[in-house]
Amino acid sequence: MMLTEKRRGLLVFNGIGLLVSSVFAGWFYFFFLLGAIDLWPFFTDIPVDIPSDRRAWNMAHLEGITNGTMLIAIGAAGSYIRLGERAQAWLFWSALAFGWLFTLPAIANAMFGTRGLEFGGGPFAGDVTINNIIFLAGWPAMLGVHIAFALLVWGAWQHHRHQEQSA
Repeated sequence: MMLTEKRRGLLVFNGIGLLVSSVFAGWFYFFFLLGAIDLWPFFTDIPVDIPSDRRAWNMAHLEGITNGTMLIAIGAAGSYIRLGERAQAWLFWSALAFGWLFTLPAIANAMFGTRGLEFGGGPFAGDVTINNIIFLAGWPAMLGVHIAFALLVWGAWQHHRHQEQSA
């Protein structure tokens, strides 16, 4: 059975939500680079002190773009993914887990000046407690991305096999 219309629509909806989060992070990134809120002709040179570094804000911005686009692509390709009901549910929830739990922690890392790559902070600066929370939030995403991609490959292969048998 193909990915259901409801799940496809929810994947697209969540993908759009991730793109919106990317716009949000992009504004912070923009103001971080300028060191001020500068939206001429409305506001000019309002000083702001946004923490972190360029790499972190770039990552926060791009995670939303990448994961949002991925969820939209999965939703759009849903008619080419042939999975049973249980596998569809696993794909759906795994995709949501990796989409949001790669993006939101990247934004948190930029805001708090952490990396979330290693429990205890590793060689990186930043509050260890916040780093550890962000690190732990990455585990469902890490598992979800591997489960989702395995199911995407399997579902696309099953669709291909079904098409060959029908021809």
